[in-house]
Amino acid sequence: MEQIPQQLQHQLVQFQQLQQQAESIVTQRMQMELQLKEVERALQEVEKLGEDAEVYKSVGTLLVRSQKGEVEKELRDRKETLELRLNTLKRQEEKVKAKLTEMQTKLQSALRSRAQQPQGG
Repeated sequence: MEQIPQQLQHQLVQFQQLQQQAESIVTQRMQMELQLKEVERALQEVEKLGEDAEVYKSVGTLLVRSQKGEVEKELRDRKETLELRLNTLKRQEEKVKAKLTEMQTKLQSALRSRAQQPQGG
């Protein structure tokens, strides 16, 4: 049985690396979505409070009293940042998936044509 040509081996390695990159992006996206949901929930709760309500925020391992408006602003800023990061990750994910599909098609075609070639012996 003949060995796979070096160029095809290299393409297979690149394909595997791209798969790992796609998995990493999906994981990051899922983490961002989770963080965004947490921030949105916190923001909803803070918005329900009266202006004079006591609000505490987590700073490291401490809870520190803070102004409602300040906490609300921080949560809105955090939400905006997370949404931007999430959109970036979604675009990256789309690009990587498209590249994976393209590479997979090329690899399958190369392997099929190679399998159909008569084996020398």
